[in-house]
Amino acid sequence: MDHDTLGLFPLHAVLLPGAALDLRVFEARYLDLVRDCGRAGGGFGICLLLEGAEVEGGETGAAVPAAWGTEARIEDFGGEPGGVLTLRVRGHRRFRVRRTRVRDNGLVVADVEWRDPDGDDELRPEHALLGTLLQKILEQAGGEHANAGPAQSGDAAWVGWRLAELLPLTLPQRQALLQEDDPHARLQRLTEWVETLA
Repeated sequence: MDHDTLGLFPLHAVLLPGAALDLRVFEARYLDLVRDCGRAGGGFGICLLLEGAEVEGGETGAAVPAAWGTEARIEDFGGEPGGVLTLRVRGHRRFRVRRTRVRDNGLVVADVEWRDPDGDDELRPEHALLGTLLQKILEQAGGEHANAGPAQSGDAAWVGWRLAELLPLTLPQRQALLQEDDPHARLQRLTEWVETLA
């Protein structure tokens, strides 16, 4: 697996592969991070915040990020009064944090190990109901994935990530799915959780 160094943006949120997230950025360390990503054409890491101050809270306490996260790539940006930068990012590759250090400006930088991308496995018969559930959710909710084609709606990884994004799951549940490398195991967890939501 490939290794890399990535600036981290800890949040009370779990960014999933393929999912979009809107951010408001105003702390200097994160504005610097976004500027550096723009120059290098790369992304930054979003990890669930386990301890410490929420990034958007304006405090500078030491953030303790989860050991797994997702690379965020900037799709759009804008501004608000007061020097606030607004971003729309999308989740790409998953990673596991191997080591972190804190820069002088408080930014957490991590040595990360990229996880292998999901294969294009088809939905197994025991998870076919999850595919149907996702189609019904998308029909009712609409949104950017509403017009997904048969190739996507039959793809085990895609169905799992979209359900993890759209179902009313807890942050620890979403984090557990992010840390699972096998798309079929993710779907099995979702099957068990959906039964408790009914």
